[in-house]
Amino acid sequence: MSTTALPPVAPEVLAEAVEHLTARLRKKLDAAVAECGDRAGAGPDGAVEVRFGEDTLVTLRPGPSGAVTDPGQAVCTCLLAPRCLHRAAVLGAAPLADAAPVPEAGEAEEAGEAGRPSPAAEAPPPAAVADAESPAEPVASGAGAPGHTVTSRPAAPAPAVVPAPAPLTPAQAAAASALWGAAAEALAAGVGAGGTVVQAELLRAAHSARLAGLVRAEAAALRVVRGLRTAREQARGQRLADLTAAFRELLAGVAALSSGAAGPGATASARRAYGQGGSLRVYGLCREPVLSATGYGGVTTHLLTPDGDFHTLSDVRPGGIARTRGAGTASVALGGAVLDHAGLARGGLLIAGATVSPDGRLGSGRGVRATPVRGAAWSEEPVAALFARPVREAVASALDAAERPGEAGPALLGCDVEVLGAAEDHLVARLLGGGPVVRLRVAHPHPELPHTANLRRIGEHPGVVLRVLGLLDPDRAATLRPLAVGPVPDAPDSLRLPEEWRGRADLGYDRLQGDHFPRAGSGAPVLVPTVPDPLADAPLWRVRRLLETGVAGGRRAVAEASRGADRASLTVPLRRAGLPGAAELVEALTAEADRRPRDSFGRLEDASSDAYARAWLASAHHLHAAERSLVTASWS
Repeated sequence: MSTTALPPVAPEVLAEAVEHLTARLRKKLDAAVAECGDRAGAGPDGAVEVRFGEDTLVTLRPGPSGAVTDPGQAVCTCLLAPRCLHRAAVLGAAPLADAAPVPEAGEAEEAGEAGRPSPAAEAPPPAAVADAESPAEPVASGAGAPGHTVTSRPAAPAPAVVPAPAPLTPAQAAAASALWGAAAEALAAGVGAGGTVVQAELLRAAHSARLAGLVRAEAAALRVVRGLRTAREQARGQRLADLTAAFRELLAGVAALSSGAAGPGATASARRAYGQGGSLRVYGLCREPVLSATGYGGVTTHLLTPDGDFHTLSDVRPGGIARTRGAGTASVALGGAVLDHAGLARGGLLIAGATVSPDGRLGSGRGVRATPVRGAAWSEEPVAALFARPVREAVASALDAAERPGEAGPALLGCDVEVLGAAEDHLVARLLGGGPVVRLRVAHPHPELPHTANLRRIGEHPGVVLRVLGLLDPDRAATLRPLAVGPVPDAPDSLRLPEEWRGRADLGYDRLQGDHFPRAGSGAPVLVPTVPDPLADAPLWRVRRLLETGVAGGRRAVAEASRGADRASLTVPLRRAGLPGAAELVEALTAEADRRPRDSFGRLEDASSDAYARAWLASAHHLHAAERSLVTASWS
């Protein structure tokens, strides 16, 4: 099904349309939705028309934002309109629009900047149950929505007194309870039964949460709905693990809200408040291509301040891979700076009148002025400190930052490595100084980007030593996704890059050649044995598969997967591996999934989704914490 011709629809508009349908029409809704994409066509004055037969026509008239944000912008000519199946089906087939931001007093200048990514799309999920939940949205830094923004995040968070979270208001408590119920029902239904009606119930609860000020909870719910749609459409690049993580974050965030364990940022406003940050000097580190599944493309330039704080300057707009390739040399739109992203990645900026949000984001308002300055080599401070920091300490800091709401993401990780060779789809390298063996995986595997070719070229030169700057992969043991490489100071067997590259090669834009290496290569990647993976070897994969089975097939799939001998195959290996806690949680989950209550007359009743969702969340939370522990230990 193609929905490219349909404009985005606000979640509350779809939820209202489905609510008005009768029970008989709701049963026909998913089949009607599947037929809408091929029937859409352009109408007069920018409208989109979908015809059902000869006499019925549904017309969508998007507003100035390009989205359908009012029920009156979707009309149908049938006699049952607006409570008709045709109108609800077209709205259900259209992509979901991001919730419109709600400006606050004193934010007019920064809040009104054109192209600012939607806060609802960017906001991290609420705090997790206890302390081990992690935001999902596997989007690279800067891959939110179109615009030029600068993101700042501390390299190592300083100790601070965390204020106690304020108690929920009655309206917030009611919204959180409704959102939990809708999320639990969606989880119990699974992808197979999670059609438009289930999604609409979740969207209605998400909109109520937004009106109550629970913006991050709403953003988490929207991620789940989008994941359900992608999974049901079997879209390219869809990963069940991503939807599983989205469910975990939503349920954990709402549970933390209801219990009062959520952090003070869980009820943050939809609009970030910007304050004056004074002058700021930043040094370029590298460029990272940005390519999203929704057709956006661009570049993110990573920056560093003299104090060691990370920033990113992003230029992301519609255009796909062509936009991504061209953005690497596009001009920087910040305070009138006459510089492109290629120059900024190897240079620096002195920013006057910088505006800073509470989470460290810098705005590019009218009062911001930026002047190009000399950059810092990777062997000079403050950049050299990234590579001198103990790797285990840097990994722990990056994982900790990813666990807390309000962080833009883990900081870049720098290390010096010796390349050992290639194994399967990655390179194997050893940290210099007696460190562990790590895996170097492609950061962006698109065939039109040079990432894959550059790693293949490096794999042809075993023994070469590199200075690597990349992103930690939090879901794999000892895995780094390099964004840039450079020569190790005073190392004879290191890279010999052109002078104009200033000691670094951006793997997503620059192409390494044979003369950049100290000696001739083998002509093909040198294969080495696969390094043992403690995360893959642990029997935790059985828990992960059970949780993903529940997301795909719902409660019944979990019950079927754990009956008879299958239940022993789940729990016995966990206990043998010294994971009795995981085994007990799996037993509780499967028992709850298979519970069939009866009324006083012995008739079967529908089991409560609430207890099932809590058992699923407990197991998912334990799995997430155990995997994080194994990832941290793999860097020792």
